[in-house]
Amino acid sequence: MANLGEAFNVNELPEDQGGFDPIPAGDYHLKVTDSSLEDTKAGTGQYIKVRCDVMGPSHQGRVLFTNINIRNPNPKAEEIGRQQLGSLLRAIGLASLTDTDQLIGGEFSGKVTVKPADGQYSASNEIKGFKAISGSPAPAPSAAPAGNAAPAGGATPPWAKK
Repeated sequence: MANLGEAFNVNELPEDQGGFDPIPAGDYHLKVTDSSLEDTKAGTGQYIKVRCDVMGPSHQGRVLFTNINIRNPNPKAEEIGRQQLGSLLRAIGLASLTDTDQLIGGEFSGKVTVKPADGQYSASNEIKGFKAISGSPAPAPSAAPAGNAAPAGGATPPWAKK
């Protein structure tokens, strides 16, 4: 047990005005603030859990989550997840990904939708699209040129540099 050093009276504490109601559907400037690799509930696949903070144009500070399937026994679910991952990487300017921490700090424009309440779950937000913010850098090429051709100018390509 830990003594708090003072008494907290519920009638003197401020009420939370933000709540958990979903934000309105629309395009928002989002920033990845956390990401991790998680096992699916069934234990037969894996997904990247991504936390995004809303930067604007409204609802700054609200938090949204999205899960991106990267390994799944259902080939269609895995294909969709990998398409989403590709869209996210292109939106934040990453050519490749080997660690979920590489996503942190990435900013993008996200198409946010509202998923209606369903049974025991209340209405919630989903991130349905990832788009680069105007002026964001394009990702570097992610694969070596076809054949044995050297990159233009003979320089070492960005993905080959250590």
